[in-house]
Amino acid sequence: MKWLTLAKQQEERFLKDLKGLIQIPSLRNDEEIKEGVPFGNACRDALDYMMDLGRQAGFDVLDIDGYACVISYGDQEESIGVLGHLDVVPAGEGWDSNPFDLIEKDGVLFGRGVLDDKGPGMAAFYALKMIKEKAIKLNKKVLLIYGCDEESKMECMTYYKDHGPLPQMGFVPDADFPVIYGEKGILHLEIQIPLDNELSFTIDAGERANVVIGKAQASCYNWKDTYDSLFDFYLHANQLTGEIKCENECHIVSINGTFAHAATPYAGENAALHLLNFLSLVYKEEQLQKVYRKFSNWQGKNLKIAMEGSHMGFLTMNVGVLHCNENLISMVVDIRYPHDCDIEASVAQIKEQITMVSEGCKVTVLDHSKPLFVDPNSTLVSTLMDIYQEYTSDYNSPAKTMGGGTYARKLPNFVAYGPEFPKKEMIEGIGAPHQKNEGMFKDELIQSIAIYAEAIERLAK
Repeated sequence: MKWLTLAKQQEERFLKDLKGLIQIPSLRNDEEIKEGVPFGNACRDALDYMMDLGRQAGFDVLDIDGYACVISYGDQEESIGVLGHLDVVPAGEGWDSNPFDLIEKDGVLFGRGVLDDKGPGMAAFYALKMIKEKAIKLNKKVLLIYGCDEESKMECMTYYKDHGPLPQMGFVPDADFPVIYGEKGILHLEIQIPLDNELSFTIDAGERANVVIGKAQASCYNWKDTYDSLFDFYLHANQLTGEIKCENECHIVSINGTFAHAATPYAGENAALHLLNFLSLVYKEEQLQKVYRKFSNWQGKNLKIAMEGSHMGFLTMNVGVLHCNENLISMVVDIRYPHDCDIEASVAQIKEQITMVSEGCKVTVLDHSKPLFVDPNSTLVSTLMDIYQEYTSDYNSPAKTMGGGTYARKLPNFVAYGPEFPKKEMIEGIGAPHQKNEGMFKDELIQSIAIYAEAIERLAK
């Protein structure tokens, strides 16, 4: 079947349906939780939207109590699955267009979720839709599973495993091609460090552990005029921007960094850590200087936890939430670690290191997702690699591992598969997942529909 030709014919309808999905700001909102709405109204709206599309296309549709939904094709006992998510991270600032609208410019599609993960999820839906329309005979049932809490704690998939039909194998269109056969472990820690002195400023920065803090501000008291020039020097020395505003007796100091996904903290610039560093220097807060030094390196070198795994590369660390108030600093830290890392020893090392800064420190594990590792020589990985190579003629890019976490780690015998292509040219103005101006080339997203159709057909044969 010439899936790419058929996918191109679907472009207009595909973009219309994707636009409708992106217009739903599906951010988790715990204040709106109720029965059937476990993650807030907007996530529920996104779920209903996909289920309506499934019904209109003639598929069987199952609502898993608002945690997830299943759009299925076939009635066989054995099944394969495709897992996508409908929730997104906050838009952040600095977009060139409305983040909750699908905009096309020069062949690029922009919108929050166009890459992560509404665009790929819609591509998988259209892949199955083409298979149904062409009446392709399959030997296994196909389950398209859409969750609503991937960007927080993946509670949707935890619930789904106990209440929904479980496929025997499959893929997650929420990463890179050719195939991601391994994902680092993800550990979220809350760290509280009591301080000896009461601070002359407060910082409240960051929303989620898995986002590099791109903008941070502090309310400062006992401000001196000499600090203005020191601030300008700090910004210039670190190639940053920021500003100072005076409001009554308080000075509001802000620094602009660069938002990025916590899996690639080196692609961002943590504004909150810079703000902490600057204020600890001008206010001569030695304890805060020690805190900054401990957490400033994205590999965790200063906490003595740095390591490089055999398959997955470096351990990474991101401070995604930071609060300083009175005599306490608290933060939420995202750590991504290789499958051959002793993470319990790493946590013990962190506790030892921060105790050197202050007695009474507290480290709490908020969430822990163990690493995913599938044999790169397995039938699943080999089949998906073959399909990618046939559709791209790229025989050089290898299967790989990554620091990002997908639903693949929630079910056995699943891997991540696209939609981002390797050797991607980095073009200014096109953002990655979790960044402003999140975007993807339209032709590549359409091509992914064809690849997913081929993958579903072969895996379900």
